[in-house]
Amino acid sequence: MAQLLLEKRSLLSLQGKMLAACLAGTLCLTPAGFATDKKKNEPVRIDIPELLLDGGRKLRFERMFSTEQEVKPKKGFWTKVVDVVIGAPDYHTMVRPYSITTDSKGRIIVTDPGAHGVHIFDFNKEKYKFLSRQDTDHNPLVEPQCVAVDAEDRIYVTDSDAGKIFVFNPSGKLERVIGALKYGEGFFKRPTGIAIDSAAQRIYVSDTLRDQIFEMDMQGSVLRKIGKRGTGDGEFNYPTELRLHGDSLAVVEAMNFRVQVLDKNGEYQYSIGKIGDHVGSMFRPKGVGFDSEGHLYVVDGMWSVVQVFDREGQLLYYFGKLGTAPGDFQLPTGLRIDDQDRIYVVDSFNKRVQVYHYFGAASATGGVKP
Repeated sequence: MAQLLLEKRSLLSLQGKMLAACLAGTLCLTPAGFATDKKKNEPVRIDIPELLLDGGRKLRFERMFSTEQEVKPKKGFWTKVVDVVIGAPDYHTMVRPYSITTDSKGRIIVTDPGAHGVHIFDFNKEKYKFLSRQDTDHNPLVEPQCVAVDAEDRIYVTDSDAGKIFVFNPSGKLERVIGALKYGEGFFKRPTGIAIDSAAQRIYVSDTLRDQIFEMDMQGSVLRKIGKRGTGDGEFNYPTELRLHGDSLAVVEAMNFRVQVLDKNGEYQYSIGKIGDHVGSMFRPKGVGFDSEGHLYVVDGMWSVVQVFDREGQLLYYFGKLGTAPGDFQLPTGLRIDDQDRIYVVDSFNKRVQVYHYFGAASATGGVKP
């Protein structure tokens, strides 16, 4: 109890000295300076015109974020004073973000190969966590690539360099590593895309250097290998991103410049895209996703746009352009569309995530909200 009272008196003494210094003019902290931080963890309003589409549909820019600081709770007066005196804490920031997903709690999970870890942003609870295994010799996380979650909010991260899949529990603790072999090696040559079918208890992983998709059970045992190298239906040339949508599995092919859509048995359904230098073609396809109306979204890293197609491959619209302003992209990569039709785009070279909201025909006519 005596120690507690001494600590409390020391804190009050420190606060008093800092207040006195402020009044004396040796420590300058103006009220206006604090006012600018009043809503630091709230999205800054950015006026970007809505994109109006056919049938009353529309696309709205919502926000962007890049650092741990943007999700942390608001600071009190004395916390800000202490930051000035002893220095503000170091916040995690995105270095080279790549892939993105969301879980059932609304947390936003972003892989960052440049930081050798995974960012978890929880804006609802004003919490942030960074997953890293750089300080361990046993199964270090080297090059986190793509990310997915299962129905229990476990986090699955492919490591394209280590050749493994890291599985974390919802709190961020490592549960197991899929594909780990003796002497620290990994089974996969270059695992990149990953998709989880919790209902069927299946994991799908693309191995870019093998030009195949691996279908596994939840324990990591390989049940089937889908595809082979080629340009035909059901064949792949550097497959990367994967996305499950109902009974369909979308596969991004980097060097065939297209997205193939298969059923969950690996049978070909349709494909979208071809190489070209005009809108509607693809040059560096990256992240892929589906909205509530079944439209296919494809990020193109070279063109710095997100293109939206129907099932027949017709371009419906696109958004974005090369630049650094809100709504612009530089080497965009990952994409995630949640069950509310919020579209999360990893703007990799700009070191940030941009969030949009798609309003489909049902919401525009007063029907069910997407």
